Amino acid sequence: MILQALNDYYQRKQNDADSTKRLPAFGLEQKEIPFVLEITADGALVQLRDTREQVGNKKIGQSFRVPQGIKKTSGVAANLLWDSSEYVLGVEDPKKLEQSREKGKEADYRARLIEMHKAFVDRIALLPPPTLDDAGVQAVLQFLSNEPLAQAQAQANFSELAASSAVLSFRLHGDIDLVCQRPAVLAAAINTPDEDDTPQTMCLVTGEVAPIERLHTAIKGVWGAQTSGANIVSFNARAFESYGKTERQGENAPVSKAAAFAYTTALNHLLGKESSQRIQVGDASTVFWAEREDDELESALANIFGEPPKDDPDRNTRAVHAMYSAVNAGKLAVQKDENRFHVLGLAPNAARISVRFYHCLPLSDLASRIVAWFDDLKMARGPNDPEFPSLFRLLTAVSVQGKADNIPPNLGGAVIDAVLAGPDVPFPRLWLNAAINRCRAEQSINYLRAAVIKACLNRNIRRHSSTEKEFLPMLDPANDNAAYRLGRLFSVLERIQESASPNLNATIRDRYYGAASSTPVAVFTTLLRLKNAHLKKLPAGQVVWFEKLLADVLGPISDFPKHLPLQDQGRFALGYYHQRQAFFTKSDDKQTTTEESAA
Repeated sequence: MILQALNDYYQRKQNDADSTKRLPAFGLEQKEIPFVLEITADGALVQLRDTREQVGNKKIGQSFRVPQGIKKTSGVAANLLWDSSEYVLGVEDPKKLEQSREKGKEADYRARLIEMHKAFVDRIALLPPPTLDDAGVQAVLQFLSNEPLAQAQAQANFSELAASSAVLSFRLHGDIDLVCQRPAVLAAAINTPDEDDTPQTMCLVTGEVAPIERLHTAIKGVWGAQTSGANIVSFNARAFESYGKTERQGENAPVSKAAAFAYTTALNHLLGKESSQRIQVGDASTVFWAEREDDELESALANIFGEPPKDDPDRNTRAVHAMYSAVNAGKLAVQKDENRFHVLGLAPNAARISVRFYHCLPLSDLASRIVAWFDDLKMARGPNDPEFPSLFRLLTAVSVQGKADNIPPNLGGAVIDAVLAGPDVPFPRLWLNAAINRCRAEQSINYLRAAVIKACLNRNIRRHSSTEKEFLPMLDPANDNAAYRLGRLFSVLERIQESASPNLNATIRDRYYGAASSTPVAVFTTLLRLKNAHLKKLPAGQVVWFEKLLADVLGPISDFPKHLPLQDQGRFALGYYHQRQAFFTKSDDKQTTTEESAA
């Protein structure tokens, strides 16, 4: 299903009306080439052109459509008319040279360099006669036969090339296209006959009988996977082989060469550096695409779930408001079952890629589930809190020290999986546990943690309870849940202490929150006794107001529980947060607290 959807996406992008958005044809790929050797028809080097541009702190080379690269292994294998400087010119890679010296194998590395350069030249020389006679190909062969390294070393920017062992290609001076992009070369690359005896069988993706791809192109861009790429479909041991298909890895999951190229090209495109159709959710690299035609949601989803850029902090808010408007106006209903949306989460697994989650659903269903997600998160907030927090901020809010590195590895993928599965699917218990533990460890119940706790509790109530009332975004005086009432009580007692002693460096929250939220009976009797001393310092009107509020909060509570389980600790946190926010709401458009008005 996943490979079929990626194959269909590739076919759609191949027929894109905008030629700049089309994906490479079968046998080709898009490759970043930082340096281009411009040569004359006689093979003389005119210049070593640097195609890189400064993007942030990095220099990024220009991307070109070139013949598809060979899958690199430990052996020597050259690409057609483009490759690293080791292959093209025999330039030493500084890191590999240093490693070989440390191992006492410098001579072996230099011998391998000669072999690599020879393989590059031989690959060009083996082209069929019509292509071999092309003017561009002949110019490259002339250049390679006339001390190419010495010619390149004479260029002023050769040191930058040598330091990075960058990818190189060729261009005839005065031409726009690279030599490897000339029609004769492209035709030879696409129509290269099979060099092995791979039998033809039915492709599991297209259903057509075709030659099977044995080794699929590596997928790059998955966070945490090998930089050289990793595989979704691969077999590397006899334990994974069956029915006599030994030493023929790809035959166990037969995918035709064309279909393998299509799905790997599409996935590499979606995972690309400049892709607007990917986000990083914890350890899950998540991509998304529409089934039929381009849809605004393809790029909007990154704005909805991702972290907004510093130069446009309101981008997420605009995207979510637009989705709310579309859902409320019924604009997506007409597209139901006509254009489905795919969301794929990938995670690293050694040299392979594991599928963390996959969803395929109509656009109207996807939009309604995203709206339900933000409804679950809706919470009373301060003026500086984001209306629609990004998933990244929600995950870091419950991690140790607020660092992304401390986010539990599977949490992000599990959360977004639950979001896309629908509003009745509970969020992972780990998320609620992490939020409550952070509240207790730091004695801080901020907006993001309260939103996480509310979302987790409401989904659990929706799934498992037919009697309990879901929590509101703001204070709910009618909620008689004991844990929620105790959280409100703790907030009231803290506010009494703050009103009596405004210059305190720490309140009862800093000393008692952990115990109050887990073992109330051990704490609240002491706190209720201490609050009498604080009330004596307050004006009579304020004392009466606080006493009435305490009576209202304590009314449904018959006794203090000995212990509160995990979910009740979450209810306690919500009660505390809601009551705290209620103290600082605006009254009659004046920035004044409720108890100050009473006084």
